[in-house]
Amino acid sequence: MVAVYALFTHPFPASSSSSSSDSLFSFSLAPPPPAAAYFSPPSPSIFRARQWFSPLKFTKAQNFERQPSLTQLGLRQNQQFLLQCRYMNSPANVLAEVGMLFSFFQEIGVGEDESRVLLDKNPAAASTSLDSLRARVHSFRSVGIDGLVLSQLITKSPSLLTAEEIGPFLQFVLDDLEGKIEPLQLKRLLRTTEARFLVGFDQKVRLLLHRGVPVDKIFDVINKVNLYKALCLKSLEEIERTIAFFDRFGGIDLIVMRPTLLNFDLETQLVPRVGFLAELSGGDDEATGTLLGKLPAILSYTVDHTKGHVDLLRSNAGLTDDQIFRFLLVFPNVVSASRERKLRPRIQFLKQCGLSSNDIFKFLVKAPLFLGLSFEDNIAFKLAFLVKIGYKHRTKDLAAAMGSATRTSCDNLQKVVGLFLSYGLSCSDIVVMSTKHPQILQYSHAALEKKMEYLINGMGREVGELLNFPAFLGYKLDDRIKARYELRKKVLGEGMSLNKLLTVSSERFSTKKTVYVDLNEEMKVLSDHLNENVCNTNES
Repeated sequence: MVAVYALFTHPFPASSSSSSSDSLFSFSLAPPPPAAAYFSPPSPSIFRARQWFSPLKFTKAQNFERQPSLTQLGLRQNQQFLLQCRYMNSPANVLAEVGMLFSFFQEIGVGEDESRVLLDKNPAAASTSLDSLRARVHSFRSVGIDGLVLSQLITKSPSLLTAEEIGPFLQFVLDDLEGKIEPLQLKRLLRTTEARFLVGFDQKVRLLLHRGVPVDKIFDVINKVNLYKALCLKSLEEIERTIAFFDRFGGIDLIVMRPTLLNFDLETQLVPRVGFLAELSGGDDEATGTLLGKLPAILSYTVDHTKGHVDLLRSNAGLTDDQIFRFLLVFPNVVSASRERKLRPRIQFLKQCGLSSNDIFKFLVKAPLFLGLSFEDNIAFKLAFLVKIGYKHRTKDLAAAMGSATRTSCDNLQKVVGLFLSYGLSCSDIVVMSTKHPQILQYSHAALEKKMEYLINGMGREVGELLNFPAFLGYKLDDRIKARYELRKKVLGEGMSLNKLLTVSSERFSTKKTVYVDLNEEMKVLSDHLNENVCNTNES
């Protein structure tokens, strides 16, 4: 059923002696069919003043003899005296006008009850021409707001149909921003923002562009921020001050990397958070900027939150502020790890393995993920696996092996050990090798297999040589191992030391390479000379 909602307020209270036929708000129509034909259940109160009725169904009925008054049709006397002025000389047009208005609401998905509420909240909609309302709806659809999203938005915020500020805003989104703001982002903005706060939105976007946000990144920035907090509530001056504040620490690039920084208040949130990190760095703005560049999201955490992590690293791990800051540069995401579930017990584990504060710092710098990985799905499995192949509990060797294992997956670790076993090495051999060179536990099993294959079949060596020099497995196969071996083999033969072959610096190896090349040339010249002398002697 479509109900009529009329927007009239009688300028003068009707006297008790006035008849409805003499009222300014009455006109003649045939009486309607029985109420039961249009309402269920029928009620004698349907045509009482301040009630609602269906104009479309009444107009479809034939042989009307008399029109009810607009008061009888459900018009509220406390509503504005808008359409009365438009139609006081032709009250019969009111019915058609109101019917068209409700038909329009139906077209955009606003139901009968919602339409009544909508007009209660925004009476100006009834005095706005249908052409203007349709144009506004077209603007919403042009920027991607349509269907259920549109009807919900208008029901929630009816003023969006008539507010003057909405038109220029939508036009800017469509023309200058090419309609690339996500519809849900626009919906969130328009649901929570009064139209007056949209004034100057275009200037604030242009300020971001002027201060260095690339044109192709502006859409990403706008779609990730809270537009209400970041742009609408802040003045141009506030946004400019925020950008200027970051100039010392990376500038507009930080905002492009983490647009949500614009959501925060400069004085109460950004300044103290950056200040705490700068103090931890010893007042080094460049180093602070480096940290922020690695993880701008670190500014999402309050000072108290970050300070809690820093205090724990000080008290439990015994790290200095300089060490803590250097560790943050390596693994800024430590601030997202739970202090009680991850940081505290894992630092305690390292201390139980006999690591000093300085050892713990070195360990964390090399294996920072040890503090962030899941215990049940990662850490526990690797610890059990290392103990199973022969590492002893609470030893520095176990801690070192755990550090390397942290930097690989559980699956790869298992395949690496399985590969060594398949080549005839025992678990104790693996422990010996990984104690000397813990990194072998983190190398790709596929890369290790190629190197071991070349060692045995390409170089003709025994796999047992890896026990003395496991670092062999850490060098690049083509660029280092093959290249050097093939060159030296021509001079020294196949029995050369793997250690000397690979550990010498590139500069020294290049020098030796030249010496060996010169020696070969001299030997060739000498050999040619000797051959020439022999030939002359034979001829004589």
